[in-house]
Amino acid sequence: MKKHTWKIVFGIAAVLMVAAIAYGEYASNAANDGVVLTPHIKGNENATVTLTEYADFQCPACGQFHPVVQDVLAQYGDQVKFEFKHFPLITIHPHALPAAKAAEAAGVQGKFFEMHAKLFENQDTWSKSSTPQVFFVQYAEELGLDVALFKQHMRASMIEDTIKAQYAEAQAKGLTGTPSFFLNGELLRFETYADFIGAIEAALGIVPVGATSTPQDSGVEFGIPTSS
Repeated sequence: MKKHTWKIVFGIAAVLMVAAIAYGEYASNAANDGVVLTPHIKGNENATVTLTEYADFQCPACGQFHPVVQDVLAQYGDQVKFEFKHFPLITIHPHALPAAKAAEAAGVQGKFFEMHAKLFENQDTWSKSSTPQVFFVQYAEELGLDVALFKQHMRASMIEDTIKAQYAEAQAKGLTGTPSFFLNGELLRFETYADFIGAIEAALGIVPVGATSTPQDSGVEFGIPTSS
């Protein structure tokens, strides 16, 4: 093939590549239509005690910790403000980012924590699939979401940018594993279930009567993770 022919071929390839990138950006930006993102908070928004979790939906430890957080909210939800933030460890959990997008897309329709629960409770199913999006859509249907809108918002650049910003925030705080918790802005360090609950009760000014529980009661291994 003559030299000028190669130039034409490479030129066309370059144009097609630029066009593909531009279209991808256009589609992602178009998917932002209707997206309004807000912090994900449960419990008492005006509480003086704030528990913040940085988590990864594909992380097994986060999945195990989900019922523990639910127990805390059931017991102290009127006194604690709980906020969830994303920290998808994409190098070891390839489906973590898509799952986070699914939760945010559901959140646009007011069902973030409902999808949050679906993802953790069914983690063993979708996390092992080569097509987890099929399950995300199924969960959206079960939650009564507008599925077409859900699929659109899963492609939204605003949602991906928000997740990445929270990931960067976690890294800036020196976090390396999930789940990681902050209690009133301070990294919560604990070894047992009793330590975890005790720290929250201490922040609430509650004097425990005897031992609260044991690690075996929760079925979760505790401690500050270095990876997950």
